[in-house]
Amino acid sequence: MAITESSNPPVILVAGCGKLGGAIASRLKNSATLFGLRRNPDQVPEGVHGIGADLTRPETLRGKLPDNLDIIIYCLTPSSYDQQGYRDAYVTGLENLLRELGGHPLKHLFFVSSTSVYSQDDDSWVDELSPANPARFSGEQILAGEQTAQDSSHPATVIRFSGIYGPSRRRFLEEVREGRMNPQSPAPFSNRIHEEDAVEAVAHLVRLALSGTPLEPCYIASDCEPVRLDEVVDWVRHQTPCADPVPDARKGGRAGSKRCKNERLLATGFLFRYPDFRAGYRAMINQD
Repeated sequence: MAITESSNPPVILVAGCGKLGGAIASRLKNSATLFGLRRNPDQVPEGVHGIGADLTRPETLRGKLPDNLDIIIYCLTPSSYDQQGYRDAYVTGLENLLRELGGHPLKHLFFVSSTSVYSQDDDSWVDELSPANPARFSGEQILAGEQTAQDSSHPATVIRFSGIYGPSRRRFLEEVREGRMNPQSPAPFSNRIHEEDAVEAVAHLVRLALSGTPLEPCYIASDCEPVRLDEVVDWVRHQTPCADPVPDARKGGRAGSKRCKNERLLATGFLFRYPDFRAGYRAMINQD
């Protein structure tokens, strides 16, 4: 699908052009004029125009936004993992960005969120209409950021990602290999998405927005098979050499046990390259 039929390429800003945001910008840069905002603009990917600003300090942003912005992808991560850090990243930063944008109308605003806004812990299925009542301050601030996006004057879509893994996010795989992951059995359900699918999901929804296709206010972006964590660990141990679990091996934590539905995303025509954990981790193991 072409990103636009206009002779002028769309103008897209990725606010928070770090690991995920930078990959999204790289994915879209060949069919749009891409700007990446981060504190150090020299670290944006090649082919992306860097904007150096700290969204928690609005004076650093003044006069720097490109004219005729079509799309903003808001993809910040906290600089500190306390309540203030989450508030700054997900709420204050977005408020400052929207204030600087002023009355300029966007075609669409995308807010990168997390399935941590769900606190369900009973193995139940959750979708975009399920109650979001976060159990932790991090989820509370992310949900407040979602509301800030939805309350703006712009068409807005929230993308709730489950746990992102892949070649640049190898912690879990390495912990299993080194015997530092040994969850209870049965363990809570876990939900994940390969980083390539995470990037493509955003790019896919951006293309739809630019083509004029109506979008829902929220999408869960998670692969097609929620699975208990101990089953993932057991599968990995049968695919690659792994050390025996060490005495202080992590149990994997317990951030709730729920199963995330992705039917709404699939209904847009999105196709997963890695529809389950086996496809994703097998590709990583085979590349080693």
